[in-house]
Amino acid sequence: MSLSRRQWLEICGGAAAAPALSARAAAPAAADDVPAAVASLRPMTDGVSSITTEEHRERIARAQKLLRESGLDALVLASGTSLTYFTGARWGQSERLFAAVLTREGEPAWVTPAFERQRALEQVRMGSDVRAWEDDESPYALVAGILRDRGAASGRVGIEETVPFVFADAIGKAAPAARLESGTPVTAGCRVIKDAHEVALMRRANQITVAAHRAVFASLREGMTQAEASRLSADAHRRLGMTGGALVLFGADAAFPHGTEKPRPLARGDVVLIDGGGRLHGYASDITRTAVFGAPPTERQRTVWNAVRRAQQAAFEAARPGVEAQALDAAARKVIEDAGFGPGYKYFTHRVGHGIGMDGHEWTYLVRGNATKLRPGMCFSDEPGIYVPGELGVRHEDILVITDAGADNMTKWTGPPEEPAVV
Repeated sequence: MSLSRRQWLEICGGAAAAPALSARAAAPAAADDVPAAVASLRPMTDGVSSITTEEHRERIARAQKLLRESGLDALVLASGTSLTYFTGARWGQSERLFAAVLTREGEPAWVTPAFERQRALEQVRMGSDVRAWEDDESPYALVAGILRDRGAASGRVGIEETVPFVFADAIGKAAPAARLESGTPVTAGCRVIKDAHEVALMRRANQITVAAHRAVFASLREGMTQAEASRLSADAHRRLGMTGGALVLFGADAAFPHGTEKPRPLARGDVVLIDGGGRLHGYASDITRTAVFGAPPTERQRTVWNAVRRAQQAAFEAARPGVEAQALDAAARKVIEDAGFGPGYKYFTHRVGHGIGMDGHEWTYLVRGNATKLRPGMCFSDEPGIYVPGELGVRHEDILVITDAGADNMTKWTGPPEEPAVV
């Protein structure tokens, strides 16, 4: 396949008003032809804005509060989402360390390759302590120096969870008196709760993805390949105003939740599963819709489709503050087992959901054994599925935000299998 679900997570018109999605028997369009449902799309990004420097300062202040509460003296952030979340800096990961060091007081200190110093200064919005290292020098000694200058050289130093081991190991050797620990209590402690601005960005991003899915469903034609449909999704997202794309699966291939290496072309009567999303000002969307192409759904297809929809609703109704994360998985799984598709993971082969925010998958996870209590502002996918090898797969996915009273869906629920991507 040209685009896997993992790949679109990293980049991070209307359906037919007929008994089923209309089949198009005409010859495939030329490569430079764009279906009308995609060509007619216009940006949906008016009225939303990116995170401001002042908001990043507020995040730093929350992180420093959590440093004190958790007993950590410092936090090391290297290239990645958490660095962007707290500081706004965007820096690709390489073998050269670029990092921010946050302590309990004061602004962040920075470590950058010397030949990139000017570009680094363009990224640094907070803090004037920027230390540069030449290629024959140690960046880890600079990190140790920051810890020493800030009174944290013999303290507890949190390492953000995605920092490569080679960096963390070298920091430990450069600062042998420091105790390196997980920085997740601080990073996740901040990022897991979304504020109103973040929720607004995610809501719009998910609305854009539903509109993109609708355009792709309206553009399906018999004989289309899954790669062609995925390219339409990327084009639809772009025209709607953000980067994105989708994993598209036809027929029995949909029984592979994240796709197959041997995709088949689209045929009448196939289940069509579209799972995709994108990024809007750094915030992710993730929506799955499942339809039946070119023919009315069979009784079997509708039975499976309806069971998954009931399971999704059960998880949603279980979502409220104070409930353990695993309770949502249990609620959805019971519905699917009661429909005859059990036990356990036999046909519903994955957890019911994952946290989402700046990363498409982040803390916390709606899975058996996770006793984390839900809190207002947490955001999750609600995505049960039934996958019958050699036959079909059905998944419905929407993004929920926990509210003071329960939960809210960021988009409209799926329509029927004849027209799933309602807007």
